Amino acid sequence: MYQAFLANALSSHACQKLKLYSNFTVGGRIMRTYNVAIVGAAGLVGRQTLERLEERRFPVGKLKLLATSRSAGLKIRAFGQDFEVGETTPEAFDDIDLAFFAASTQASRELAPEAVRRGAVVIDKSNAFRMDPAVPLVVPEVNPQAARRHQGILASPNCSTIQMVMVLKPLHDAFRATRVIVSTYQAVSGTGREAMEELREQTGKILQNQPVKPEVYPYQIAFNVLPHIDAFDEVGYTGEEMKMVNETKKILEDWSLRITATTVRVPVYIGHSEAITVDFEKPVTPEAARAVLKQTRGVVVVDDPQSLRYPMPIEAAGRDDVFVGRIRTDLSSDNGLNLWVVADNLRKGAATNAVQIAEFLVEEGLLPK
Repeated sequence: MYQAFLANALSSHACQKLKLYSNFTVGGRIMRTYNVAIVGAAGLVGRQTLERLEERRFPVGKLKLLATSRSAGLKIRAFGQDFEVGETTPEAFDDIDLAFFAASTQASRELAPEAVRRGAVVIDKSNAFRMDPAVPLVVPEVNPQAARRHQGILASPNCSTIQMVMVLKPLHDAFRATRVIVSTYQAVSGTGREAMEELREQTGKILQNQPVKPEVYPYQIAFNVLPHIDAFDEVGYTGEEMKMVNETKKILEDWSLRITATTVRVPVYIGHSEAITVDFEKPVTPEAARAVLKQTRGVVVVDDPQSLRYPMPIEAAGRDDVFVGRIRTDLSSDNGLNLWVVADNLRKGAATNAVQIAEFLVEEGLLPK
């Protein structure tokens, strides 16, 4: 199953404008449809967004898939028909109600406001607007109320932030977290298709005793780990680490929470893993934490160490849930817990979260009439 999913994630894709559904039914009630655009449709997250829209039967009326001029004209097969990618221009949003941006930060900054000016609501997966006070940063299971405050643009958090807050929020509500220490083990798909291909190519060459030349990463990634993701700042933290710190505080609306992070790239294709230590104001036992997390929508507890059952990226790949295990007392803290959290970074960490935001907007009537 994992091999088939990986092959699908690595395939090339493209798309075009198309009439999909004449109506959409929820609970026997016919709902209106929406004209949808996906920017960055030829990339991994763009393709995943397309698949999640189809899989979850989002009420799409017309679909317009967009990318850079380099990818424009590419063909793919989706929704039972052939699609063609169009070039992303401001005019491409003239008839769009909802635009998913799965492109670069620069593209989002330049084109998302243009889409809004033309009447679209934007759900952006880049880092362009996440820390903008006027832009909601949303994980629907965690802070859906933030989406109601949108002014045309909503941001979906960093993939590693999403899976952490899915577990942290219910524990924070129950026991009041005061400090978080997180170390991540992030798959190469977080960098993109080229990184996945580089890992596969390097692995094959090394197994055949052939030299490798890194291109996507500064060093060999096969059979190695790289203790940095994104650029370093002047005090030695990386951009990815500071995203986890700042985005978590914004989502939880708790700027007093102390957070420190170390982010690491590992030779895994799909699925980010995180070792998280949390200190709480109130005493908390592993049993109490498990009870809370088992009641949390979108979280699956896999925690039976005696039977060697714990979350692994190979089992999380292709699924939308966030998995948590290794829940145990932090022996160095009076009110601390250690947890191990795993999720598919392309699905819940990216595409699925964005589509869930859109579903919430539809349910709440927060899209254009």
